[in-house]
Formats: sequence, C-alpha cells, structure tokens
Amino acid sequence: VQLQASGGGLVQAGGSLSLSCRASGGTFEAYSMGWFRQVPGKEREFIAVTSWSGGKEDYAYSVKGRFTILRDNAKNSAYLQMNALKPEDTAVYYCASSTAYLPTQVSSYDYWGQGTLVTVSS
Repeated sequence: VQLQASGGGLVQAGGSLSLSCRASGGTFEAYSMGWFRQVPGKEREFIAVTSWSGGKEDYAYSVKGRFTILRDNAKNSAYLQMNALKPEDTAVYYCASSTAYLPTQVSSYDYWGQGTLVTVSS
C-alpha cells in the first residue's frame, strides 16, 4: 500500500485547510485510516482515525470540534478538514493505514504517507 498525502501549506490562525491522502496498491476499505502530526524533537502525535466504512471516528482531544476526518472508499482517499487552526497546529501531517479498528497508537499502523507540512501563522 502506498499513501500520498497532500494539501499542506501556510495559513493564518483561525483559517482552514484540507488535507488529502490517496491510497494505492491495496484494498482501501480494509483499512482504518488515521492522521498524525509531528514537530521536530517530539513524538508523532495521533490526530484522528476513521473506521473501514467511515462510520466511526476518534479524535485527539486537542483537535476535537475543529478537525474532521473523512474517507471516500470509491476514491481510495481519506481527508482531514482542519478549521479554526492555531499556531500550535503547525507540524508535518502524516496519513497512515491500519488493519486494526480505530487505532490511536503509531505502532498499530502498517503504512505511512510521506507527510505534508502545515504552518499556521499567528
């Protein structure tokens, strides 16, 4: 499975950004899809995950109510809609896939995208 994340960029605080993750080479609907982020010197942090069918999600407390994870199995894609962005949301964002159900741990994920940088200016 190959994952390609895109959509990062520079946005002002309070603004919105949408990330995309396109999968290829596997059975997309067999995987939970998650988003993580990482800043230099810190561990990779769980952000959001959606179940195989998209019927269930889980979010980190820090983004709940501001971020929404979506998936479109027909397009082999997952998305992260980010609203009300804050400077502390600045990070490299990664999408990942897992055969587990709604995993939140980095070690539970099998495949990772290359990351896309999100910078939120104050």
